[in-house]
Amino acid sequence: MPTSSPARRTFRSSVAALGAAGLVALAPVSAAHGEENTPDLVVGGMAPVSGLRPGDGIDVTATVANKGTVTAEKVWVAYSVTRGLDFAEMPSNCRVQHVRPYDEMPERWTAVCAFEQAVEPGAVYTTDRPLRVTALDRALNDELRLRVESAYPGADENGSDPVAGTAPPVKLVVTEAGGVGSARIVDVPVTTVNTADYQVTGTALRGSVADTVTMTVKFTNAGPAWVWPREGDKAVRVVITPPAGTSVVKRGTFCRAEDGAYVCGMRSLYEGSGETYTFDLRIDRRVPDAKGSIALSTEARPFDPDKANDQADITLDVAGDGSDGSAGGSDGTGGSSGSTGGSDGGSSSAVAGGTANSGTTSGGNLAETGPSVLPTAGMAAAAVAVGAGMLLIQRRRRAQLPD
Repeated sequence: MPTSSPARRTFRSSVAALGAAGLVALAPVSAAHGEENTPDLVVGGMAPVSGLRPGDGIDVTATVANKGTVTAEKVWVAYSVTRGLDFAEMPSNCRVQHVRPYDEMPERWTAVCAFEQAVEPGAVYTTDRPLRVTALDRALNDELRLRVESAYPGADENGSDPVAGTAPPVKLVVTEAGGVGSARIVDVPVTTVNTADYQVTGTALRGSVADTVTMTVKFTNAGPAWVWPREGDKAVRVVITPPAGTSVVKRGTFCRAEDGAYVCGMRSLYEGSGETYTFDLRIDRRVPDAKGSIALSTEARPFDPDKANDQADITLDVAGDGSDGSAGGSDGTGGSSGSTGGSDGGSSSAVAGGTANSGTTSGGNLAETGPSVLPTAGMAAAAVAVGAGMLLIQRRRRAQLPD
């Protein structure tokens, strides 16, 4: 893969940081450093595109002009499209590469076309046929970038090896048409009518008081469109509220505490991508029906009409709440905890509190144990009476014996 010089790498880093507006601002600086005798090329020819549907195509015709006083002996025009768009065919004098996302730039495809033609000062040129670009199933908010250079711009270091096209070569022809443009780089918004379904997934937690449990919840863009927020768009966030009675030991990545909840971001909004947020929670106390939530923030999302999956519950079931008798018994109040279920809790209440009859509404062993106490007490009383009678008879008999 061709590599660029250190100076060009530095320049491209500046491009990523400043954007197209920054490139325009750099033009006077170049002239101030002794480059006023170079061609002053500008590109244009495309207006913003909207109303496309997946599968639709647009014809891209680049217009090149030389506003300087020096002839450009050869020019290169680069076409770049974000990942919702694709090139239908590629002329043989163009080389295409796939570029991975970096420096907040999204994934894209770039075609650099070389024109072995002189571009005279004051003249306007256009391509002799348009380059066809197609909207993919994942298209939504995309961008077409046009760029013109008087020297080979080199391949992007973050991209694949460039591949030459196979269609007949494209040429520049002199034109009297307007739309000359005013910059070396022009960004054209391309909007497709499509949807993207943002959704969240909750979880069910279980543990005992003093346990630390792991809470894992998720955000997903179920597509079909990818989403690339444009400048000025408010970022959508995920808001996570842990269940009552817990405290956060370790929070999830990309999350910050805010107003009793945790506000989280995501790394990608590509279709099918998502973010998993993992928290460690300590169960401090049992709160009946404790429930938290994961929800999307309220920023407008006109591309996401399905709001039913924008919120999900985070439930917490704290063990030891009566099912195993650990919630009571020793303080004589076990009957009430036994009423929440569990035969063990009921039987321990009858023994410890002696309140079997008051617990018969819970069913189970309480109702069975209560009546069994009465026959046992009667038998014990009878045994005591019989023993006392036998002792009295023995004493009388001894008194009647002769000396």
